[in-house]
Amino acid sequence: MTQYLVTEENPAGKKLEDVLAMVRNDILERCLLITDDPRAEAKTVLANNMRILNLLTDAMELAEDSTTTLDKAFGPSQAGKGGPPRIGH
Repeated sequence: MTQYLVTEENPAGKKLEDVLAMVRNDILERCLLITDDPRAEAKTVLANNMRILNLLTDAMELAEDSTTTLDKAFGPSQAGKGGPPRIGH
């Protein structure tokens, strides 16, 4: 059973793009806390976080594309209502 994502067994879960957006928002909040810190370590962490944010945005776009593909092919997901998966087992 998945811990975060919506499935037949976890109807209260979230879509992948929503989980990624929540993580991205958390990272943005953390970045705001260190933007004025002049230390080298803070600059390194901020730079790393900026790269991570870009990667998360790319991942969100891929997840949204997958959702759009499944919606077009099979209609809206019913997993949130305990329905079967649209693809797979």
